[in-house]
Amino acid sequence: MGSMTSPTLRPIIVALDVDTKADALKCVDRLGANVDVFKVGLQLFSREGFPVVDAIIAGGKKVFVDLKLHDIPNTVSHAVEALAKPGVEFITLHASGGEEMMQAAAGSLKKIRAGNERVTTRLLAVTVLTSLDDSDLRQIGVDHSVAGQVLNLSRVARSAGMDGLVASPQEVALLRSEHDRHFVIVTPGVRPASGNVQDQKRVMTPSQAMKEGSDFLVMGRSLLDAPDPQKMLQDVLAEIGR
Repeated sequence: MGSMTSPTLRPIIVALDVDTKADALKCVDRLGANVDVFKVGLQLFSREGFPVVDAIIAGGKKVFVDLKLHDIPNTVSHAVEALAKPGVEFITLHASGGEEMMQAAAGSLKKIRAGNERVTTRLLAVTVLTSLDDSDLRQIGVDHSVAGQVLNLSRVARSAGMDGLVASPQEVALLRSEHDRHFVIVTPGVRPASGNVQDQKRVMTPSQAMKEGSDFLVMGRSLLDAPDPQKMLQDVLAEIGR
């Protein structure tokens, strides 16, 4: 079981981009020796719900519940109440939901953590999805570049009481120049030098992302689809360690 103090968590988070609880638990079993946190996103949660989250926690691992909440403040604060519990390390919500929505979520979490010291849940604001680029933002009426929008949303998120951000590797250095290490940065879109980029437009290698200032790296399909996921994971951890 990982220690309750989060800084000791290992930096690779494995995204369980699979359809079933059985497949998810197989991945946890296979990779758990080198991984403390597993990410349950929309794909898996929509099919399996809380039982898969509970099963991962029961196995001594922490879960990153990645549902990117985005709704009116009252609804999001109730969703956070339902999701935050011992073993759930991160919950995501969209920074573009605005300051009031994020404040409501932070207020809910604060109450829960005050009532149960075993809850170490932290809220991460999603800035701009890694599948979007400048032209996608223009299309939906955002005047900023991706980098400008990420920085803008990061400031709103921090002032609203978020614990950190999800941001692509390309924006990490920019964000680190603005925010100290108390503000966690979790980075998807990392691919080993040999990896395939798939549908994400803003990617980087793991060691580059850590050098730029990421705290945690999320690896999903690039790892799960590798011929030998354990070996790839060990290689990535060794590369980061160097």
